[in-house]
Amino acid sequence: MQLAVGDYLEDRYVIDRAIARGGMATVYRCVDVRLGREVAAKVMHEQYVHDPVFRDRFRREARAMAQLSHPNLVNVYDFSAQGETVYLIMELITGGTLRELLDERGPMPPHAAAAVMRGMLTGLAVAHGKGMIHRDIKPDNVLINADHRVKLADFGLVRAAADATHSTDQIIGTVAYLSPEQVDGSPMTCASDVYSAGIVLFELLTGRTPFAGETPLAHAYARLSRDVPAPSALIGGVPKLFDELVATATARHPQDRFRDAAEFLAALEDVAGALGLPAFTVPIPRNSAANRAAAHPTHFHPLPEAAENVASTRLFPDSPAPPTPPAPVARPAAPAEVSAAPPAPRPQIKPVTNRSGVGLAVFLALSIVAAAAVAVGGWWFGSGLYGILPPLIAGL
Repeated sequence: MQLAVGDYLEDRYVIDRAIARGGMATVYRCVDVRLGREVAAKVMHEQYVHDPVFRDRFRREARAMAQLSHPNLVNVYDFSAQGETVYLIMELITGGTLRELLDERGPMPPHAAAAVMRGMLTGLAVAHGKGMIHRDIKPDNVLINADHRVKLADFGLVRAAADATHSTDQIIGTVAYLSPEQVDGSPMTCASDVYSAGIVLFELLTGRTPFAGETPLAHAYARLSRDVPAPSALIGGVPKLFDELVATATARHPQDRFRDAAEFLAALEDVAGALGLPAFTVPIPRNSAANRAAAHPTHFHPLPEAAENVASTRLFPDSPAPPTPPAPVARPAAPAEVSAAPPAPRPQIKPVTNRSGVGLAVFLALSIVAAAAVAVGGWWFGSGLYGILPPLIAGL
């Protein structure tokens, strides 16, 4: 379904704008009004919403995805498969994709390729450790955050390994990175992701993928009868040890590959150590979707009054009524009118009577202090909800 600016998902996530679209879903930047943080909402397209098989698979896999939490993974916070909207709430990533970086800079030297693979394989090893298969490893699903950390995204095609031992589905994934098992329907294991990761390493080193075909089907079937060539045969400067890494990762038979991402990562570290590769900070692509979005102002607006009341109730629950009703206090019209001083504790107001002018003055002064404390507290906790959000991206 298409969501508009200001729409809500379950009275909690308010939509700012769409930031990416793919074959299965649209990703929106939005704000979690309960926790006051920016998140990404991946909302499935309508053709999947009414498919009971898809909904059941989505629900099962989303639960498994939400259990994965690691700095090299795009984390999942929440999900829903109720009603007409099926969605995931995910961590919002700044920076760009590995695909964008390759488009900008072309092939990478071995030490740079090793740095990218190290981050990707570390995240993938966490998923494999939980018995999960990603099924769609490719540069588009490898993100580079603003802190230069590599994160693996989009487990939208993931399936528990126990449920994927006999694949009867249509070919699922991106043709250039498919494993032989995904093409011929053989049993799938974590070694299937290893094959796809080996193709990514080949592309990092050479700037291209190893197979081609006149049709997507011919392209896919090429890997059933041909081995991935050595990267050094296509581009100079690639050490033979990297040729061996690629050859092992992309062996046609799963039993001849690294068993899983952890084993692939260990072999990569051995090669990096043997070659004395220097440390490398993965750069953020300059011509990324995030940078292009920065040229346009945000379309996010303050919440409608009714929704704001819902958010305020959750963020700032009403305090118990005091024994003596305080004097009416006017809330400031906008946060800009409030001082940015840290919130002060609410003072203890002593009872006063109309027999003491001094006492009345003290009461009024303390009421003003209390009003300021409430106003500053409202600004402090509420300012993160309604400010301009930086342009961000999330993988599909």
